[in-house]
Amino acid sequence: MITFTMIIQLCIVLGALWVGSRYGSLALGAISGIGLALLVFGFGLKPGTPPTDVIYIIIAAVTCAGIMQASGGMDWMIQIAEKMLRKHPDRITFLAPLCTFFLTVLVGTGHVVYTLMPIICDIALKKGIRPERPCGVASIASQVGITCSPIAAAVVAFVTISNENGFDVNIPGVLMVSIPACIIGLLAAAAASYHRGLDLDKDPQFQAKLQDPEQYNYIYGNSATTLNKKISKNAKHAVYIFLAALLVIVIFAIFPALLPSWDGKALKMNIVIQIVMISAAALMIIFCKAHPKKAVAGPVWQSGMVAVVAIYGIAWMADTYFSNYMSEIQSILEGVVSQYPWSIAIVFFLVSVLINSQGAVVVAMLPLAYKLGIAGPVLLGVLPSVYGYFFIPNYPSDIATVNFDRSGTTVIGKYLLNHSFMMPGLICVFVSTIVAYTLSMIIY
Repeated sequence: MITFTMIIQLCIVLGALWVGSRYGSLALGAISGIGLALLVFGFGLKPGTPPTDVIYIIIAAVTCAGIMQASGGMDWMIQIAEKMLRKHPDRITFLAPLCTFFLTVLVGTGHVVYTLMPIICDIALKKGIRPERPCGVASIASQVGITCSPIAAAVVAFVTISNENGFDVNIPGVLMVSIPACIIGLLAAAAASYHRGLDLDKDPQFQAKLQDPEQYNYIYGNSATTLNKKISKNAKHAVYIFLAALLVIVIFAIFPALLPSWDGKALKMNIVIQIVMISAAALMIIFCKAHPKKAVAGPVWQSGMVAVVAIYGIAWMADTYFSNYMSEIQSILEGVVSQYPWSIAIVFFLVSVLINSQGAVVVAMLPLAYKLGIAGPVLLGVLPSVYGYFFIPNYPSDIATVNFDRSGTTVIGKYLLNHSFMMPGLICVFVSTIVAYTLSMIIY
């Protein structure tokens, strides 16, 4: 039964998330701490459990990725992507999102694509393609890849929490569903974007800009590229070490018998990921001349630490609320989710609109979903729905993409929600979730 106190406390949780999202960055986690304090000290709720396992994995993964970036390895990966895009400029609307997607899959964070975004815009402009078409879907793709990365918090958290709740799935098992589903979703979004908006030569607003010499020079006078960067052998070796670490993690996940065991219990994958990632980072420092101070100053490591704080505060606050009212929540939702278990996807999506972290959504909401009796294969099928923070265009990758588009065709929109990321985001998440649900039902 819902009580007035329960409603007030839920408003505190939602209010903390809303205020935190307005400030962004570290504020999401920090302001969630205020919500947690009000629940515990103000209402006497028993504190939940902070998601330490997921936090440790994020720290290990972003440290390794940050060290690789400091070595110059990330520049090499971006350069390879740019060469492919410039070789096939007429296919930029399809190739650009695939590039940003796979960069995120490899590195585990969508913040690695900022260097590639101005290149995508530059290629589109030089080819006479409306930049909004590839840029909008490429920004979406950079975040969609998070549920497809073997070292991303969302995937590792899903596996860890699922195993604790009786669904025996490993990282490759998740990727078998999420990767093909998300690629199909992205291709659908790219197809919908292929003829989106007016062509540049028929767009009166764009043509009016070209009449101003300063605007013309701003749009066409510069060329964004990484091809003039010299890539050292150390940078390439760092990438090889990073990829080898990913391969080791996948091998251990597929063949758990290779792992050491004590008292009949094998080493858990969350510990394996931490050991392998930290070791790979150390090898890059020793053999690839990667400077730790440069890694700490880089965007990959900094964005990862922001994610740690966000997940720490959000998930702890959410777990505190849900764990204290589990019986009431079950009585409210069990009728709906028992008849329509897929409807939990709507809940995941709406929570993600407020929380700018897919890992935080998984950590906060997945235990609740299992306690509601939803089967593991269903939850794996709706995993792509944890990405909904494109809905309100305040995420750094979306804002940066708008700024990178010199043509001005990629926009936020006068009415906030009529922005360049809404259509490709909705199509991608909707199609990906349907495909993932179908694959999960077939495989499991």
